[in-house]
Amino acid sequence: MINEQSFKIRTIRPSDNSSLAQIIRTTLTEFGANHPGTVYFDAATDSLSELFMKEKSTYFVAVLNGEIVGGGGIFPTEGLPGDTCELVKMYLLPEARGKGLGRSIIEKCLQYAQDFGFRNVYIESMPELKLALTIYEKFGFEYLSAPLGHSGHFGCDLWMLKKL
Repeated sequence: MINEQSFKIRTIRPSDNSSLAQIIRTTLTEFGANHPGTVYFDAATDSLSELFMKEKSTYFVAVLNGEIVGGGGIFPTEGLPGDTCELVKMYLLPEARGKGLGRSIIEKCLQYAQDFGFRNVYIESMPELKLALTIYEKFGFEYLSAPLGHSGHFGCDLWMLKKL
């Protein structure tokens, strides 16, 4: 765990867009998950602050020693049941992993989902992101046999759901 004084988690700002897009694409490349049908090629990845202006969505940015090192959010993805949101764009740079930042972001996301009135949180992922999958399992996410909603991310072939 890291010293609480050296990191903070805050909501996204327009000035964060390019740093977050780079973190997302770098992380997907690191794990060999930078293929079509993922957020790597999603145009919205370059303008996350605008995307998360949508009602009942939020995005948290992790800042470590003054530098943006990742983030994650919740989003009411099109086609999901009304009581379900998606945990999205959850990425951390290597130097931010294993320090409790990811856990803190997920906890904040789950709390906000509950505060927004959602009863379920959905995730789309890939086998290449084994570390993330293990963390989601620890939070109580369970695997589904088919996707929910219409995210457009056909490159994701693992789906999970957590009841709040």
